[in-house]
Amino acid sequence: MQKQKRIGILTSGGDCAGLNAAIRAVVCRAVGTYDWKVLGIRQATMGLMNSPPDFIPLEIDTVDQLLTIGGTFLGTTNKGDPFAFPMPDGTTRDRSSEIIAGYHQLGLDCLIVIGGDGSMDIVRKIAQKGGMNLVAIPKTIDNDVGSTERSIGFDTAVNIATESLDRLHFTAASHNRVMILEVMGRDAGHIAISAGIAGGAHIILIPEIPYTLESICEKIRERQETGQNYSLVIVSEAVKTEDGETIKNINRLGQTRYGGIGQYLADKICACSGAETRVTVLGHIQRGGTPSPLDRLTGSVFGVAAVDLIAEGNYDCMVSWQNRQVVSVPIPEAIGKYSAVDPDGMLVKTARGLGICLGD
Repeated sequence: MQKQKRIGILTSGGDCAGLNAAIRAVVCRAVGTYDWKVLGIRQATMGLMNSPPDFIPLEIDTVDQLLTIGGTFLGTTNKGDPFAFPMPDGTTRDRSSEIIAGYHQLGLDCLIVIGGDGSMDIVRKIAQKGGMNLVAIPKTIDNDVGSTERSIGFDTAVNIATESLDRLHFTAASHNRVMILEVMGRDAGHIAISAGIAGGAHIILIPEIPYTLESICEKIRERQETGQNYSLVIVSEAVKTEDGETIKNINRLGQTRYGGIGQYLADKICACSGAETRVTVLGHIQRGGTPSPLDRLTGSVFGVAAVDLIAEGNYDCMVSWQNRQVVSVPIPEAIGKYSAVDPDGMLVKTARGLGICLGD
């Protein structure tokens, strides 16, 4: 008789919509098809650091209502490198062995990590060190994980940014204003380019394409001269100033975060065009809310596929969406590539074909 497997699942990094759909799919497939045990690890790798490990047994009835719920009911964290974990006295400690001990204490046959490239990289190093079997599911609203066309959370973020542009249209037109929407995008402009096209933005600024303020202001003046006295601008938070400076803020915990490019552009645009300008920073609103149907579908497909990889003994792999189907790729290959917006790709060509200014 085949041994009943015990698998753990955790969500790591920033939250996004569709995580619960993936957890639900993992449980439904693992329990319903293979009769395995599934343990949900709370607060990402923090749950495995605890002694005893912080987990909850997951059954189908436990996760049945999760499909439409945003965030992650297991909790997550995006700070505290286990190899240099910050301690209360200000020092750092390598706590990776505690995570390994937690994995083996729970008697896990495999761990499923749902995360971005950073989370996958860290957990894989721990797995390699401690003899842990690992399967990964990509999630990031930035959609910048390599080797996959789609990551959990991206579609919902684009929907929210698009809806925001839809709403800003009316205020911009009513007051003859330039409305700037600053969206997330750690290093890639996928949200900005997709939402900008779908939401009818007149100017889209992404980190992959350098811009000049004169080009932006020329577009606004052209619209003014033809009686279109308002403009919509969408900008990725990672876009730099015209001089190449990255705008970041340091919070009270000493953490550095992107933010402020929208206001920088507003001041410059107002000065060069005379247009009344307002800024909306969408921020974490892009992460929350009910997942879109596509993110529910993506999470469900990825969750089932991840369990099937374990059944096949195919470890150290990430599930990936390529050419309208799910395949597996080695985790090193996935995190070794970075998926930025292609300046010569179809979305950029589409934006230019629509007469959208990209700042260059």
